[in-house]
Amino acid sequence: MTAETDLMKLYSQRILALAADIPHHARLDAPQASAKKRSPLCGSTVTVDLEMDGGRITKFGQDVKACALGQAAASVVARVVIGCTFPEVKAARDELAGMLQGGNAPSAPFDGLEVLKPAAEFKNRHASILLCLDATLEAAQTLMDREHA
Repeated sequence: MTAETDLMKLYSQRILALAADIPHHARLDAPQASAKKRSPLCGSTVTVDLEMDGGRITKFGQDVKACALGQAAASVVARVVIGCTFPEVKAARDELAGMLQGGNAPSAPFDGLEVLKPAAEFKNRHASILLCLDATLEAAQTLMDREHA
């Protein structure tokens, strides 16, 4: 396979459709916490705003400036993250990182991230794919730290 064929396979129609339709793509007006993450390799950034109640995410907003893979990951996450707890988001992040290293796809409700499995062979894209979950975890951790301070 040529590099061009590999890239075309990587940017499948499903990934491009997800990237074009990102839910919760606006920042929250008055979030309880925010976090911005940047991929040093490609410059992609994702900023996440959160509100939580009872340990669960109740509101989620994001500003995504990333490649199609990072956008697709943010799209999948945004569809299922409301109602999730920190441990559930952490598990999804760890499972996604594992999948990108050749492991299994994340479990429900984050199983839609399996669409990104072909990106495993493109290590320079991994950080961009993980940005949304990384930013969500950082914002949630900020809230939890504030509650226990």
